[in-house]
Amino acid sequence: MSYISKLDGKEKGPIPISQEYFKSAFSVDNVIFGFDGTDLRVLLIKRAFKPFLGYWALTGDLVYPHEDLDEAVQRVLTELTGLKDVFMEQVKAFGEVDRHPEGRVITIAYYSLIDIRRYTPNPDAAFATSFKWHKVREVKELAFDHMKILEACFESLKQKVRSQPIGFELLPDKFTLSQLRQLYEAILEQPLDKRNFRKKILSMNLLVDLNEMQQGVAHRPAKLYRFDYKKYKELISKGFNFDL
Repeated sequence: MSYISKLDGKEKGPIPISQEYFKSAFSVDNVIFGFDGTDLRVLLIKRAFKPFLGYWALTGDLVYPHEDLDEAVQRVLTELTGLKDVFMEQVKAFGEVDRHPEGRVITIAYYSLIDIRRYTPNPDAAFATSFKWHKVREVKELAFDHMKILEACFESLKQKVRSQPIGFELLPDKFTLSQLRQLYEAILEQPLDKRNFRKKILSMNLLVDLNEMQQGVAHRPAKLYRFDYKKYKELISKGFNFDL
């Protein structure tokens, strides 16, 4: 007979493994963030089936028996939205016993960062009747415990964006310093001093001045930059710390 260790601390010794311990399901849920130039937004789908029919929800589904977690979240992202090859980060697990009305489902939460202008979601009609980009702070009610997942992923993004240059995933390849600052203000939910921000980001020597100016804008055109990922990797190998 096979055994597993008791974890509750009330009794000592192993307990026999029974099929009851293998009846939990696993799922993946993905919080897809985008930036519209002013606000941080999250992509939500309107569920096309029960439970929570007609509710707004994150993109997620059960993990197939033959899949590992990263394979599953990539598949679900593509099946539910049509999106591929986007930045993705695993955040945490949610394992409340009653989080799913049809049984025990433990979910692993991820978030993705995409340039809204570059990708056009195309949700599968079997999963969703529609999709919409919502302002993160205006989302009030979601299916299952997806509000908790959204909040956890947003907090994780806030922490990570200060120490890693993942925010550039939300911008077009060419951007202005004002657009970059506005992105950080949207994520951190606080105003940033223009002069200090410009000085700090330029001192890192990670932006390439493209010698180009904005086109077709009503205001005075600003310089365009791109982020130098190759330079960043070189600096990281030498002990560089990205800190904003």
